Amino acid sequence: MTMMMSDSLVVGRVIGEVVDYFTSTVKMSITYNSNKEVFNGQELFPSSVTTKPKVHVLGGDLRTFYTLILTDPDVPGPSDPYLREHLHWIVTDIPGTTDATFGKELVHYEMPKPNIGIHRFVFLLFKQKRRLQTGIKPPSRDKFCTRKFAEENELDLPVAAVFFNAQRATACRKR
Repeated sequence: MTMMMSDSLVVGRVIGEVVDYFTSTVKMSITYNSNKEVFNGQELFPSSVTTKPKVHVLGGDLRTFYTLILTDPDVPGPSDPYLREHLHWIVTDIPGTTDATFGKELVHYEMPKPNIGIHRFVFLLFKQKRRLQTGIKPPSRDKFCTRKFAEENELDLPVAAVFFNAQRATACRKR
């Protein structure tokens, strides 16, 4: 039996803690360093995510626009994430069937740098009702709320999501 994408998002507590339950209707591929596609729950070293990834939206058409959010819901640490969420990236107005480089970067990419424990870094893709042009820019990266941002910008539930795990480089196990 194969596990559906939404099942891994439930197990990873992305659904529930970051967004409400949704059904993926668009495929989104995320690739760091032009060769490694990210899959749910994968552990990546911070050194491999220093530059923004290639995010490809496989669905919709050029008249359909999407917003991409990258957030860390485990700040300062997963055992007591009282500062959740920390915003790492927002790109709006991404045309369907293209990649994020065609959108407008509302908040510039910030490299994931977890301090305590293993953090989840969540990419969420929302379908826009219309072009946002600028969108409502969050006042801060700290204490970001994906649900509130989606509501303020009239975005419905996500249409796709992918998350990876990362921990501080010095905390990584030696092999």
